[in-house]
Amino acid sequence: MQKTKIEWCTMTWNPVTGCWHGCNYCYAKKIAERFGDTPCESGNCCYCADCREHLLGFRCQSYRPAEKIHTLENKRYWYVPRRRVRQFPYGFEPTFHTYRLDEPIMHKKPERIFVVSMGDLFGDWVPEGWITKVFDACIQAPQHKYMFLTKNPKRYEQLAGKGLLPPCGNFWYGQTATQGRVSASYLDKDIYHQFLSAEPLCDEVESLGFDMVILGAETGNRKGKYIPTIRNIMQSADNSMGCVFMKDSLVPIIGEKDMRREIPDELKLQWEEK
Repeated sequence: MQKTKIEWCTMTWNPVTGCWHGCNYCYAKKIAERFGDTPCESGNCCYCADCREHLLGFRCQSYRPAEKIHTLENKRYWYVPRRRVRQFPYGFEPTFHTYRLDEPIMHKKPERIFVVSMGDLFGDWVPEGWITKVFDACIQAPQHKYMFLTKNPKRYEQLAGKGLLPPCGNFWYGQTATQGRVSASYLDKDIYHQFLSAEPLCDEVESLGFDMVILGAETGNRKGKYIPTIRNIMQSADNSMGCVFMKDSLVPIIGEKDMRREIPDELKLQWEEK
């Protein structure tokens, strides 16, 4: 697990990395490709950092396309001058890092953990066994609050229908949406906490039935990025009696005095309330 600058959680934990959604604004993909070893065209080759083929962007003999999901039982590193960097040996291909499963139970201080910030744990390509093992690791460390996030919320319903979606009070099931009218999944609201992450806002968004709505603008210098208005989504969140948490990326747009950083009481940590 790692400390994070993401405002709505205190740590991130990535037992699974990689994703096939293909979002053009994905920060995780950029990180994985930067510290992975495929392909050369994206500057990921760690075998021939000074070779002419690498500099020209051609495929060298070390190019290894990754076309499936992977399981990694041990850490792998590659070395650059003066530092050791954790490697994504399969780039942004879905990878199960089984050696990370014991990290929550080893961390005794209660944290609010964003589970799988570097992928989508509930993508259709993720084996059910990966998901249940991650859930089991969370259940063994009940001192933490766990926040899951997906662009594929129907997987929650599928798992719940099989009795595999834990109805734990410290589990928060989130979905990501960047535009349109978004409703919470058809889960029992008395059993499952649900939240919406509307980041980056790419158009008007309306939210219905969530316990919490996280709002954020796209960061970086991508050409054509959308400058959001947030009036409608805030009104719909208030109508649903949900908390609104605005990320700092909205400060330049709406100003600090109008920022809201609300966290539901059930999601607060004991040491935060003191």
